[in-house]
Amino acid sequence: MRAIERSISLNRFDRFLNRNNRYGIKNLMLYIIIGNALVFLLSQTDRGLTIVSYFMFIPELILRGQIWRLITFVFIPPTFNFLSLVLSLYFYYLIGSTLEREWGVLKFNVYYLTGVILTAVYSILSGAAASSFYLNLSLFFAFAMMFPDFQVLLFFIIPVKIKYLAYLDAAVFLFGMLLNRFPENLLPLIAIANFFLYFYGDIISFFRGRRFTAKNTVSFKNKVRRMKRERGYLHRCTTCGKTDTDYPDMEFRYCSLCRNYACYCEEHIFDHTHIE
Repeated sequence: MRAIERSISLNRFDRFLNRNNRYGIKNLMLYIIIGNALVFLLSQTDRGLTIVSYFMFIPELILRGQIWRLITFVFIPPTFNFLSLVLSLYFYYLIGSTLEREWGVLKFNVYYLTGVILTAVYSILSGAAASSFYLNLSLFFAFAMMFPDFQVLLFFIIPVKIKYLAYLDAAVFLFGMLLNRFPENLLPLIAIANFFLYFYGDIISFFRGRRFTAKNTVSFKNKVRRMKRERGYLHRCTTCGKTDTDYPDMEFRYCSLCRNYACYCEEHIFDHTHIE
């Protein structure tokens, strides 16, 4: 019963965010990437390290009135090696822009800013130094949860599904928590708390999946067969009318921003007018 109530609550929250998309910051990840690039360029000057230090999240200085540090720490690059930085920023932009397109502007804003706020509050209370590394990791985990079979080229050669990279990052993440001392060891967990808040149901289902897979799979397959037998198709694009029966190799997805989660083919999932 609690799980059902939570699901209903989250659906209402999603609808609220979708109805108020106009209040979000569009292309938020692009602005963050540009900020990272500018700080990197500033770091290449004679006073580079001094300039970068003004962007760092330092609790003592924030409490003395340097409140801009509450936000500017997200603009510090993850690395100062040029090639590594270009690859990292491109990857972050790919992930961030995809999540924004999939969720909607405001929901993505709330997800990222929740991580920023939790990180800032914990760092001030504990005195632990904050960085944007784990905030970006929360984006990566969200992307891997939504697109587990998305492939990237490891070392530009080896095709790897992103879910396996997520497993590796999760192992490194846990190992890092064990190595650090309190209160620094809890900072990573706080920084990605937004991931657990957004994907609570999926995470629970993942760990319970093996226990209920057989029963649920049989029930689901029976429903799919009955639906396809009655309608002649399972998925039908709202825009062009293509079905999975006529185009078995085409991918069909459902838009969370449309009323009643309208179905679209791969040609129109990102190219349609949302149904209010």
